[in-house]
Amino acid sequence: MNKNEIIIYRSEEDNAFIAEVPELPGCMADGKTYQEAVSNAEIIIKEWIETAKELGHPIPHLCMRELSEPGLTGLKRLPGFFNPVNPQIL
Repeated sequence: MNKNEIIIYRSEEDNAFIAEVPELPGCMADGKTYQEAVSNAEIIIKEWIETAKELGHPIPHLCMRELSEPGLTGLKRLPGFFNPVNPQIL
């Protein structure tokens, strides 16, 4: 199961759902449906990580922080920050 944050939005111009992965620069996918965009994003995430490893590029670690904006609760991942509690989280 994917542990990366995926941001999904509808693009009327492209008539598609766009899925962006903020932790992985340039990692995006699309799909005709919400589910297809998520599924395609999960494939692209795996390929992004495999390519980064092959090229010797660093793979950002996920880090969680509490949201501090008024009215928001929960946790949010910060891209590219080392997680000292679980450095192997990917």
